[in-house]
Amino acid sequence: MAEYESIIFEQDGPVARITLNRPDRLNSFTAAMHEELKAAIDEAYDARVIILTGAGRGFCAGQDLNDRAVTTGDHPVDLGMTVETSWNPLIRKLTSMPQPIIAQVNGVAAGAGANIALACDLVVAARSAKFIQSFSAIGLIPDSGGTWVLPRLVGHARAMGLALTGEPVSAEQAEAWGMIWKSVEDEQLDAEVDALAAKLASLPPLGLA
Repeated sequence: MAEYESIIFEQDGPVARITLNRPDRLNSFTAAMHEELKAAIDEAYDARVIILTGAGRGFCAGQDLNDRAVTTGDHPVDLGMTVETSWNPLIRKLTSMPQPIIAQVNGVAAGAGANIALACDLVVAARSAKFIQSFSAIGLIPDSGGTWVLPRLVGHARAMGLALTGEPVSAEQAEAWGMIWKSVEDEQLDAEVDALAAKLASLPPLGLA
């Protein structure tokens, strides 16, 4: 099993759990973290179910804009390069995995962090969690699959509203809109996801794939 600095990888039998582990930065991504997550997903090749969650009070706040690895030449931050080389490949990887991937959203999921969750097969969120398309305030469109998945989940009008205003969506509202599978009380989140993962792990894997 590989050693990681910005994620935690655990596998208990058929269930692999990957925890984004930069809680001081709301688990926002650096270039190094992208590489570690890709490696961890590959390491979970023999798992029947993968759980993706975040450490601390947030799920993921998207890109860490302080990461100097996104600096190129005279341009202080090249987010276009980061989207093309890191975020888009990650979303494609998540959506093409044969195993069911459960996003266990334990807190705020913002920007690309929200769209990582929505790229998973099932999303279970704590009641206190929020989903925020926080792109318009920094002059971006919802990247990391956002412009594709949002209209298909919530319809054109709501997707447009979320993209333009960046207003947060509570976990309960996300469930009511069909954006996520389920919202549960915060203290029940771990047990709910563990039970769901155990159920999926007991089902025929080819059928689920």
